[in-house]
Amino acid sequence: MKFRQKPREELELNLIPLIDVIFMLLIFFMLTTTFIHDRTLNVTLPVSDQGSEQRAPVKDHVIEIAKDGRIALDGHILPSNDLLPQLKAIADDGRPVVVWADAEVINQKVISVLDLVRSAGITKVGLGTTPVK
Repeated sequence: MKFRQKPREELELNLIPLIDVIFMLLIFFMLTTTFIHDRTLNVTLPVSDQGSEQRAPVKDHVIEIAKDGRIALDGHILPSNDLLPQLKAIADDGRPVVVWADAEVINQKVISVLDLVRSAGITKVGLGTTPVK
C-alpha cells in the first residue's frame, strides 16, 4: 500500500514571545533598580550616633570633599575657585545640598565650603555621616 504523505509545513521560529519576555525583563530591572549617588571621590564619611542609613536622594545636590582637599559637585571634580559660580548656578532650583566630607578632612576646608554654599544663596544644607555599626 502506498500512503500519501502530507506536505510538511515549513518550521519557523516565532520570535514575538521571546521579544515580549525580554521587554518584560527589561522593564522589571529598570523599575527595581535603585538610583543612588555614586561617589566621585573616595570619601569616608564620619561616624555619628544620630546618623541615618538613608542616602541623599538623587534629586539633592552633593558636594564631596576628599581627604586631600579635592572637591566634587554632583559628580564633577572642580577647582576650589570654580565652586562658587557653580553653586550660584544651582541655587535657583531650590534643591537641598548635602556635603559629604571625608572624616579626615581639615575642619577649615568644610567650613570654607559651607561658607561658599551660604554665600551662593543656598539655605537647605546637610552634612553626610555614617551611622554607628
